[in-house]
Amino acid sequence: MNNAVLAEGLAKRFGETRALDGVDLAAPAGSVLGLLGPNGAGKTTAVRILATLLEPDSGHAEVCGHDVVRDAHRVRQLIGLTGQYASVDEMLTGAENLLLIGRLLGQSRVDARKRARDLLERFNLTDAANRAAKTYSGGMRRRLDLAASLVGRPRVLFLDEPTTGLDPHSRLDLWQVVRELVADGVTVLLTTQYLEEADQLANEIAVVDHGRVIATGTPAQLKARTGAQPLVVRPADAADLAIVTSIVHDLTGAVPTVDGAKVTASVTDPAVLPAVVRRLDDADVVVAELALRDASLDEVFLSLTGHKAAAETDTSDLERTSA
Repeated sequence: MNNAVLAEGLAKRFGETRALDGVDLAAPAGSVLGLLGPNGAGKTTAVRILATLLEPDSGHAEVCGHDVVRDAHRVRQLIGLTGQYASVDEMLTGAENLLLIGRLLGQSRVDARKRARDLLERFNLTDAANRAAKTYSGGMRRRLDLAASLVGRPRVLFLDEPTTGLDPHSRLDLWQVVRELVADGVTVLLTTQYLEEADQLANEIAVVDHGRVIATGTPAQLKARTGAQPLVVRPADAADLAIVTSIVHDLTGAVPTVDGAKVTASVTDPAVLPAVVRRLDDADVVVAELALRDASLDEVFLSLTGHKAAAETDTSDLERTSA
């Protein structure tokens, strides 16, 4: 298989902090690799090494077959990078930002202007092209930032938590842009702590915790690893909540989680569902919701690490300032 991104045994320390501890990654060309983990897990450090902004203490990494240390200049010609925070010049207009980058990449003035126009149109920024970037909304700035990373037509795009701070509508817009880029053959390495984002976009996911990859697979494969499915029951009458909780506890053997009027428990035997239905019917309990669903990536992460994806202290500042 042709891997556009390949990392083997990447390790990196910042003083006494081990940011990466032998990370292996592989992203086939034209796919999305999701790098999933909490703040401080090492995701940004991995991206900075792959984007030639940091050198690893040990290990080996390639982008499109080029070593990120020995062939750093060539790698930079093949990649685009959008970091956690929009890096556009707020005093320049949207068009000027893209034109500047095009010229810095060696494009002629004519080619740079055409590329800027095309990207502004693609990202629905044409109407704001001549406005200073400081007047843009958060979603518009992120779109401009992503457009800037595409000026050089990269074959590999690194997106480091690109939807942090965006509203739901802007997040959905950015997801659609990523899908379109992959359809055009671009390889995307996406770091995120939004598990839904990884579920929606990634062909393959690598779960990172404490600088190590602790699990890899497709979203479906990772969900299957939990060996359990959440049973969700919500009575139509909140007064029946105690009865529902008791029935679920009796039949699953697990202590249910009660969230508002919803009772949830992990189930390993699908036969529990019809048993719950019979017991609820015998108790004359009417339910508004009853489902046995697939595990979410949030539940997968919790089962793998013992904590939620956003549970750790943020060390991204350390990663950024130690380059």
